[in-house]
Parts: sequence; structure tokens; C-alpha cells
Amino acid sequence: MQIKGLNYQRQNHQLLIENWQIHQGEHWGIFVAHVHSADILLRLFTSQSETEASQGVIELPDRIGVVSFASQQQLLSEEIARDETDFQDHIDYGTSVENLVLEAGCATDELDQLLDDVDLTGLRQRGFRQLSTGETRRLMLARALACHPELLVLHEPYSGLDVAHRSQLKKLFEQLSDQLQLLVITSRQEELPACTTHIALFDDTQLTQTMSFQQWCEHPVSEQLTALSTSRLDNWLALSRQFPDQSASGRPIPEQNSSEQNSFPPVRVRLNHATVEYTDGVIFRDLSWQIKEKQHWQIRGPNGCGKSSLLGLIIGDHPQCYANDIEVLGFQRGSGESIWDIKRHIGIVSSALHLQYRVSCSVLEVLLSGFFDSVGLYDSPSRQQLETALLWLSVLEMQDYEQRNFQQIDYGQQRLLLIVRALIKRPALLILDEPYQGLDYLNRQLVMKVLEMLAETEMTQLLYVSHYDEDSLDAIRNYVDFVPSPEGGYQTVITCADSLDKQV
Repeated sequence: MQIKGLNYQRQNHQLLIENWQIHQGEHWGIFVAHVHSADILLRLFTSQSETEASQGVIELPDRIGVVSFASQQQLLSEEIARDETDFQDHIDYGTSVENLVLEAGCATDELDQLLDDVDLTGLRQRGFRQLSTGETRRLMLARALACHPELLVLHEPYSGLDVAHRSQLKKLFEQLSDQLQLLVITSRQEELPACTTHIALFDDTQLTQTMSFQQWCEHPVSEQLTALSTSRLDNWLALSRQFPDQSASGRPIPEQNSSEQNSFPPVRVRLNHATVEYTDGVIFRDLSWQIKEKQHWQIRGPNGCGKSSLLGLIIGDHPQCYANDIEVLGFQRGSGESIWDIKRHIGIVSSALHLQYRVSCSVLEVLLSGFFDSVGLYDSPSRQQLETALLWLSVLEMQDYEQRNFQQIDYGQQRLLLIVRALIKRPALLILDEPYQGLDYLNRQLVMKVLEMLAETEMTQLLYVSHYDEDSLDAIRNYVDFVPSPEGGYQTVITCADSLDKQV
């Protein structure tokens, strides 16, 4: 593979590659300082750039497999178009895992082995929209491998995967390295396969350096990027404190340290013997748990154990939330309360929200929708809300994107906007389900530091999900762990450092 004299133009972005050659037997790791560089690279490898490259030579293998967030969003769009729930007497959960892999070009006699390689055998009949984030990522890998690619391009391949599946895929990539070439775009050095031989570094406009993996290990770039993220931290926090908390209706949301904190009961969230089960099994049963004021919690566990279902009960998005005894911010679920009475005090970031945010609206409107807890903007913002949103765009260095369609910007930029959308009203409870998915190294470091400071200063309470130990926040000392149950499925272990209490 080689790329020479490339000058790629897309909207306001440019990517220059003077000379990049990948020889037989080489496996490359790629680090980008800005998310749009990753997006342009992925477009190069998926042949979306043929009419956009103003000059240059691109020689690529005939068969390329790509695993990316953009391809995942595209598959969701196709599945939504296929949805036939309105024409049948049951919910259409989407095309089954095995049929999606077969559609991608997998031979029938190779299907069983491929599903086993990515640990999808037990999910082969499950519909696409029933899959967890980690399960969906493994499906995308299976589809990329279905046509026996010569080059496999992986964008954050372990994002959303639990520890066990990350370990499994590392072994799989080592096995595949003897059969094909790997190109991994990542923001985490620890995600590079052991077979990595070379590293490419991109800034916001061009390929700046290529080097051997050994040279990379001695390179100071990671320290430089960390310093850059630190310099932007003060701007984020200053803007977070600048405006009073304000819901869409104009009623102030009480600060955790203010005299109004008694507007919420001391127990912010209470679940009493909560259970989630489907016809094919129990997700979790008899879960009793409380989140008290000033407590920050992290939910941990393997893919498919019920973390997102638990969050759905709290938010009110899960269909079984009204079948359980749940109280959130003083509202008893099912007592006649409006879901918006609760949501206006909660900020949410999740992969599910990201995938669902498919309405046609501008970047500015996405931020403004955070005041109204809507997907899209259907209310008229106040002058103060508009001013706040414009200031946030400036802090994000996205002021030139104000009127650009949300769907036309890069996945990582979309995720950054959704994070700020959740923060913009300074919610009483901030729910973060794998918030860093799709972010580049710089923005991942920045967002982690912002969340740490928000928690330490008690500007909000965090309910946090991450599969990475290195993403743990010092301010979080309370945990809900999903662990395998002897009877099958999972049970929860609750550890609260404040009371030194441990419950099963």
C-alpha cells in the first residue's frame, strides 16, 4: 500500500500525506491529534474519497475490512429502514447476528468458526437492536472479516468491550497478523496489538511522522498531548461555573452545595428489589440500591450483563421501569409523574443516545437541545441559553460549525458535542455510559479531567460506566459490580466506600 502527494479536501478539513508506504508484513498503529483526521483516513480506506482527493496517488489492496463507528451507524440506519414492527404483532428487533454476517459475504461453511472467533455463537439468533455496545462492536468485526480482507483497518477496536473480550480479541489479532495486515487507529497505546511494527502520527492537517514501534516507545508526543489537554481544562471548568443552573421551564436546578439542595431528598435514586427479565432469561433480579447525595458511582461488569438496562430503569427509557419500585430525585416511578420532570435534572451520554441522535439539526441546535432533553430542537431557547451554547462552541473550537448538520461532522466531534449537551444545564445527576467512545487522545484526556473536577467540586453527581481500569476517576469510590451467578446469569455486588458496606 502507498499514498503519495495526497491533498484531501473535505468541507473545511484538509489532510496532506507526502509519502506513506506500508510494506508486506508490516502492522501499523495510528495516533491522531484530532478526530477529523481519523475520519478522513477511514474514508480513504472505504473508497469514499475518490472524488474528494484533489491530487495524489492512492494504491490500496483490493480487499479491505473496516471496523469503525461510522460503519456501525450506517448499519443501524439500514436496520431502522428494515423495521417492520408496525406491520406485525410483535416487536421487530432487527436482522439476526448470523444473517448480518452472511450478508457481509461470509461463506455458509465458515460462519460457525467466524462467530466462535468473536464470541457471538450464543447470540447468533439475536436481533441487531438487542445487542449491547460491546456485542455490536464484535459483530462489526465479524462482518469486516467475512470477506477475507488483505488489510484490516480498526478504529478503536476495543471500545465498549469488557476486559475478557479485549483479551480475547488481542489473541485473535495476533493470529490474524499471519494472514493479513493490520492498521489500528487508536487513542490508547495499550490497545496496539503486540505485532505492531510501525507508528504513524497525524496532526489536524497532515501525516507528520512515521517511525518504528521501538522509536515510538521513546517518543515524547504523549506527554505533549497531555500538556495540551491540561491547558484547555480551565476553559471548560470556567464555563461550567459561569451560568446558573437552569432547566427548560426556567426553574433553577439546585446546586449540590447550595441552600436549595433540600429540594431533592437525601437519597437521589432508590431501587427496591428491582428485576429485569425477558422471555429468554433473567438479566438481573432482586437488586436493591441507593444513591445518596454527594455520592459518585461506577457500574462495572462484562458485556451483556445488564449495565445499560440498569441505567435505563433510572432514566425511564427501559420498558420494565414501571414494573419496578424505583424512586429518582424524589419522584416515585409510576405515580403519575412526567418523565420530563425527572429528565430535566439529568444529563446523559451513551452510545445508545449517540446512535439515536439521527434527526436533521445543526451543531448549535444539538447543544441547545440539552436544555430541553430532546433529540432535536423543538422549543425556542432563551437568550441566555443561546449565549451559553455559543460560548461552549467557542471553547470546543467549533464556532465555525454552528450551522453545520450534526450528521455531517465526524463521529468523535459528534460525541464531544453530546458530552457538552449533557453538561450544558449543569444537571443534578450526570449519567455517563462509555463516554469516551470515538474521542481522540487529546479530547479523551480532557474530558476525563473535566469529569474528575466536576465530581471533586460536587458540581454534579456522576453515575459512570467504563470497561477500562485506566479510566477510573479518583472521585468515584462506590461501585455496582455485575458478577456471574452460580444459578446462571449475573448477580450484583454493591460496595459503598462511604459506609464501608458491601451487599449482594
